[in-house]
Amino acid sequence: MSAVLAAVLGATLAGCSATGGKRAEERAAKAAQGRAAVDTPRWTFAMVTHSGDGDNFWDIVQKGAKQAAVKDNINFLYAHDAEGNKQAQSVQAMIDQKVDGLIVTLAKPDAMKDVVAKAKKAGIPVITVNSGSDKSKEFGALTHIGQDEVIAGEAVGEQLNERGRKKAVCVLHEQGNVGHEQRCEGVKKSFKGEVQNLYVEGTNMPNVQSSIEAKLQSDKDIDTVVTLGAPFAPTAVKAAEQAGSKAEVDTFDLNAQVAEALQSGKLGFAVDQDPYLQGYEAVDLLWLYRYNRDMLGGGRPVLTGPQIVTKDDAKQLAEYAKRGTR
Repeated sequence: MSAVLAAVLGATLAGCSATGGKRAEERAAKAAQGRAAVDTPRWTFAMVTHSGDGDNFWDIVQKGAKQAAVKDNINFLYAHDAEGNKQAQSVQAMIDQKVDGLIVTLAKPDAMKDVVAKAKKAGIPVITVNSGSDKSKEFGALTHIGQDEVIAGEAVGEQLNERGRKKAVCVLHEQGNVGHEQRCEGVKKSFKGEVQNLYVEGTNMPNVQSSIEAKLQSDKDIDTVVTLGAPFAPTAVKAAEQAGSKAEVDTFDLNAQVAEALQSGKLGFAVDQDPYLQGYEAVDLLWLYRYNRDMLGGGRPVLTGPQIVTKDDAKQLAEYAKRGTR
């Protein structure tokens, strides 16, 4: 009888242990969500970018930054404005709040130079991200995180050469953005064919479509349209269709719609600079600097791209793009 009771009790305990252990793991995982992985002070880091409203690219950057902020016990603030002077005003507001670290973009460097200097004078460490790798060190930032825009453009030009392209139009959707100019400059440096710049009003998508359509109708030799942002790629595809052009559309940056268009063959390739990684690493490197005076790469730019994404690659990245992290 005792042997039987022992066997039953053992089986019962084993069952409870298995179930209870699983439940305990689930509770632990749930409790860990939103909890810092470190016990350092709750510093406040602010990111101020040149993004306009509703730009999915910067949503992805923020996702990376916010997840790193949770891990590093950081209070994360975000502000943005497409106008350089207003972006600088937002940075000044963060300085006035005495934040513990700043992350800024330098798409409009002339507007940002003085305020970055003020941050440095106030003892606030600054990291630049996405735009301004060539000005980052000069302005006094600790480092820059992103892709070198000229190198990214050169990667596009080389890809166009491999595809046998002869004439491309590079569509610039934001006036005064030096990073966009550098991308098109890079394409021109490596592409053996001809490249023409086309300036469009990026905040007016119908204008973007009509401008590209008119360009393709007026020049039948154009066999490639290069857009500088993922939201503009589908519009360029529509413009080519309306113009009766067989020009291939290629784009900088990746999102779920671009990944889908790559898989269907509507787009040739995309250049991914990994915005999630830019946001994540910017926060994480500021934390490392505050905690341990670490600086990855010795202060030299930390590159997150370019990565050429084709139809084959897009299938693997599609699930990440759909969840908003690629």
